Amino acid sequence: MGLFSFIKDAGEKLFGGKEAHAATVAAPSPDELNAKAAKAIETYITAQNLGVSALQVAYDGAQGKVTVQGTAPTQSAKEKITLCCGNVASVTSVENLMSVTNPEPEAQYHDVVSGDTLSAIAKKYYGDANKYPKIFEANKPMLSNPDKIYPGQKLRIPA
Repeated sequence: MGLFSFIKDAGEKLFGGKEAHAATVAAPSPDELNAKAAKAIETYITAQNLGVSALQVAYDGAQGKVTVQGTAPTQSAKEKITLCCGNVASVTSVENLMSVTNPEPEAQYHDVVSGDTLSAIAKKYYGDANKYPKIFEANKPMLSNPDKIYPGQKLRIPA
């Protein structure tokens, strides 16, 4: 698993905007903003209950890059962590340096485009539109509804 690219303006709005500047009277330094963003991403990953230990998240706002380290229980959890980081607005790349306790084959990835549905994606990868629940389950808890995918989002496609 190497460096993954994402669309900068697509994804969860975890940090930035007016609220980032309202917290302090003086403008925060880039290091302070990066630390705040890293903490927001770390909190988001933790909220997904993926069983990660020793999680460390770094964010470089100038490059839009997240670097994540720690130990994931499965390859699936490691891949979901990559998606948690990358499907955040302002993130353009993710370097996942996590180790995996129970290795398994890596999944493929799909970049959602306008007009995509989980059924259409399942037909493309599995030849059967009715296998969309497999993709939905592989992207939980980041996806809460199979009808709520958006252009620019990256999805795991399990083998």
